[in-house]
Amino acid sequence: MEGPTGTLQRAAVILDVFECADRLNLSQIVAATGLPRTSVHRALEQLVALRWVYREGMDYQLGMRMIELGAAAAQQNALRRAALPSLRRLHRMTGCVVHLGVRDGPEAVYLEKVGGESAPLVRSRVGDRLPVATSTIGKALLAIGDPADAESPEITRVRERRLAYDPERCLKGFSCAAVPIGRIGGTEAAALSVFGPADRVGDKRMMSSAQTAAAEIWRRMGSGGLQQAR
Repeated sequence: MEGPTGTLQRAAVILDVFECADRLNLSQIVAATGLPRTSVHRALEQLVALRWVYREGMDYQLGMRMIELGAAAAQQNALRRAALPSLRRLHRMTGCVVHLGVRDGPEAVYLEKVGGESAPLVRSRVGDRLPVATSTIGKALLAIGDPADAESPEITRVRERRLAYDPERCLKGFSCAAVPIGRIGGTEAAALSVFGPADRVGDKRMMSSAQTAAAEIWRRMGSGGLQQAR
């Protein structure tokens, strides 16, 4: 079997050896990976520069950036698990496409999508990124942010109503509504959105159901996992 040749492949193999060891030296990593010593050393130095690996003397261990990314992934997975029952129930109740999203800097990232199989025009998928400044779910995420994010009258209204609503913004005959959920671990904003026929999404009962779903997700995560939007 050929060994890994790409830079990312070699880095992945090297990082994997730390799964069963807190601290390893160069010789131990070379023995565990089977890669050439020079390739391992070069890759380790690059990983150290990226803060993915930390070097102390002759030993290496996972760096703070890997720990930060791991913690973020765990929080997002916990949020997704907590949200799925409510997202699926909201989809069954409304027949609309339901998304779960979190804020990543100036963008909203979809963590989950429920429904849409019978709506080919809705081409969203998990991992899609949207600008928070202009997307409906982005506005709900901004409403959870720092007070400076809520300086515009529109975001202030979203914060007060716990609802962002854009009628027929992206597609004629279809509308989108989004509800803030809270902050994951007190840092990362989360929200859900509902997309479907304008008359259905604009219905007050549907909007109330979306707000109820968001509150359920927050309660399911628990006060230690989420910080609710005020």
